[in-house]
Amino acid sequence: MNDVLRTLEPKAIWQHFQTLCNTPRPSYYEAALREHLIQWATGLGLETYVDPAGNLLIRKIASKGMEDRETVVLQGHLDMVAQKEANIEHDFTKDPIVTQVIDGWVHATGTTLGADNGIGVAAAMAVLESTDLLHGPIEALFTIEEETSLRGALQLEEGILKGKILLNLDSEDRGDVYIGCAGGVDINVMKPYLAVPVNAAKKAFDITVSGLRGGHSGLDIQKGRASGNVLIIRLLNLLKEQCEFGLSGLSGGTLRNAISRDAKATINIEAENETKLFTFIDAFEKATQAEFSTTEANLKVTLAPAELDAELEASDAASLLSALYCAPHGVHRMSADLEGVTETSCNLGVINLKNTENGEKVFDACLLVRSLVDSAVEHHAYVAKSAFSLIQADVKLENGYPGWRPDPSAGLLKHFLEVHKDVMGHEANVKVIHAGLECGIIGAKYSGMEMVSFGPNIRGAHSPTERMEIDSVADFWRLLVALLESTPRA
Repeated sequence: MNDVLRTLEPKAIWQHFQTLCNTPRPSYYEAALREHLIQWATGLGLETYVDPAGNLLIRKIASKGMEDRETVVLQGHLDMVAQKEANIEHDFTKDPIVTQVIDGWVHATGTTLGADNGIGVAAAMAVLESTDLLHGPIEALFTIEEETSLRGALQLEEGILKGKILLNLDSEDRGDVYIGCAGGVDINVMKPYLAVPVNAAKKAFDITVSGLRGGHSGLDIQKGRASGNVLIIRLLNLLKEQCEFGLSGLSGGTLRNAISRDAKATINIEAENETKLFTFIDAFEKATQAEFSTTEANLKVTLAPAELDAELEASDAASLLSALYCAPHGVHRMSADLEGVTETSCNLGVINLKNTENGEKVFDACLLVRSLVDSAVEHHAYVAKSAFSLIQADVKLENGYPGWRPDPSAGLLKHFLEVHKDVMGHEANVKVIHAGLECGIIGAKYSGMEMVSFGPNIRGAHSPTERMEIDSVADFWRLLVALLESTPRA
């Protein structure tokens, strides 16, 4: 499987990326890959250790003559985002990622590729396996559940790392080096409802918003893309001003850190309101297509018959839709200090209203607030909490993590910039990312550790359009090798 990757250069990286594509590894299902890496590393005579959280650490001694160099931590995460096109049959817990090469880029086939962060893991594996690369002592740290909760980094055992230099291999732009990132927190919402029976004379319809681009809720949140969740909530709130309906189902999004590409609501209406419904849906589709004509060329709003199902009490449905309409989503503030950088945002990532076994319905949602400013994370988390507290929902703020404060004067950054110019022939762009890299969390546990993050060109992360530029992987490898060969003395 994925033999196309065998033909790519440098083979040192691509052979390991092939292994990662062949090994299912969505968040929470990293165990098989971790066990493979343990057996592989043991076969190479390398030391391995799994901490209580499930993170894997592999150590390699220095090359001959490099014993006096600083220990370098190569860091990436084992899991990947599991997103696919609606028409694709794929079980991320069992099926390999099927790759293809198109115009110099590696793509998957209707699913996420897992270049985030498979290519970083593959690069670290290439270093660990190499017999001719010059380097000081190496610690390769592979964390778990980065894409869902950052649990691996948050629960990383303290004291197991010896290195004072950490190279995070989880960035997505060749020529950029990241020295800071946003912190964040999850807002998890849950509320049970009593379901009421529906008049058999009513008609049921599924309303679906689809065809959206989606994307990474940190890297793409400022690009003006539509959220399926936001559009379906907007649609329902406007529809209730036109005609009465019962709400029996609602779903949208699969991950808190991915902008939802589609969403669906199931409603029950009186037959006399059918014409109004069709007219409204047609008008709403045309209005939103015009509104998002630049960023969402494939936006669709469709209506299809559905099976009648129990619905919420009218007052419960109205209050739930109002709370959702108030929930924050999108960019709140751009940074006043860093031009073009998003400072604070919120992603309404997942919404669900579904039946339970005891005949009730339960609503749940997950939002993710990000900010370069920790106090802003707290503020917007409580804005969201307040919206849902108005309907007496259970709201929990969970999986909070600190940001990574930039240090432009760090010695590692100066060294990176020198090596980058020498290898690439031009200056690197020093950046701060509006996403949750693990650096801030690890740095908080290991005071004094200097860190940078870099990687090849990856586009469309967290969506089925994810792809990775082949030439940039070669540059990424050359840069990593040069950094290790020039590691400063301890």
